[in-house]
Amino acid sequence: MSNGSDRLQQLAEAGVSIWLDDLSRERLESGNLADLVKNSNIVGVTTNPAIFQAALSDGERYDAQVRELARSGADLATAARAITTDDVRDACRVLRPVFDATDGVDGRVSIEVAPGLAHDTEATVAEAAELWEQVGEPNLFIKIPGTPEGWPAITQTLAHGISVNVTLIFGLDQYRHVMEAYVAGLEQAAAHGHDLATIHSVASFFVSRVDSEIDKRLEATTSGPGTDPALRGKAGVANARLAFQAFEEFFSGPRWEALEAQGARKQRPLWASTGVKNPDYDDTMYVVDLVVEDTVNTMPEKTLEAVADHGEVRGDRVRPYYDDAAAHMAALAEAGIDYDDVIAVLIKEGVDKFVTAWDEMLGTLSASLEAARA
Repeated sequence: MSNGSDRLQQLAEAGVSIWLDDLSRERLESGNLADLVKNSNIVGVTTNPAIFQAALSDGERYDAQVRELARSGADLATAARAITTDDVRDACRVLRPVFDATDGVDGRVSIEVAPGLAHDTEATVAEAAELWEQVGEPNLFIKIPGTPEGWPAITQTLAHGISVNVTLIFGLDQYRHVMEAYVAGLEQAAAHGHDLATIHSVASFFVSRVDSEIDKRLEATTSGPGTDPALRGKAGVANARLAFQAFEEFFSGPRWEALEAQGARKQRPLWASTGVKNPDYDDTMYVVDLVVEDTVNTMPEKTLEAVADHGEVRGDRVRPYYDDAAAHMAALAEAGIDYDDVIAVLIKEGVDKFVTAWDEMLGTLSASLEAARA
């Protein structure tokens, strides 16, 4: 895959950190993850409840651990955390050399607090601390959803010196709250005596789901500007480009410079939900059209392979397009698209999907534990 490696290398050289949006024991034990790190420029891993559900339902590699957990009398919640944190800990160890070589910027593995806690600040903070301790690796990111209840949880978790990946960000106002929560957390961490150079964060800004929701609304339009097919399939990228503009504006000025002088790092935007859902669209567009330095792009393996095969890296595809992005979002508003409603729907759906996946994983694990006890 030399040509593919070249394309991924070009992406990395453009300032994009390439992370894999997947993890399983199969991937760990087969050496596949280590191979991707060595040969495909993978410098991080993200997980979510849907990924763990798929891994657990699709492999026998968990059977021995499930039998041991059943023998020890572990309850369902304890068993779920043992299995998921073991995989994440092993992935952290695979990526530790990257973490060391990049001063903690990359080499990161993310694990999410239970999605049912998305609207419970105190429980989120408590679980974040427990996960941090249970995994016990410095290159861990705790994923906390960017809900209103998540914002103070982000601040409090960072204040404890714990690195955070903020997930389920869809909207620009929501994103500004997340950046504010990050900076407030760093200020509190500094007051508590933490070394700010050791605290990192990314803000996971979801892309493809924005297009899916807005395209659906445009397709339901029967008259007026909303019927123009040229409006479709562009909102996800436009929205993300405007998010990067907000990032550049936020991480400047005296407040940020004071933190930077103490070793603080910017909270990088991470482009998530980068698998293209509409077969009519270029299957690499949420990668190649969002190339800009200081970003992360986490990709499912199918998207990673598509980029390696035919992704065209054409330099900075974000900063020169701020005006185009704003014009596109204005055209959508003119066509009757209610942006705030789109974002509210996507946040709710995002939380609900992760809750469902987590519950399904618990169901799969419960059946396996019962079978092992029989």
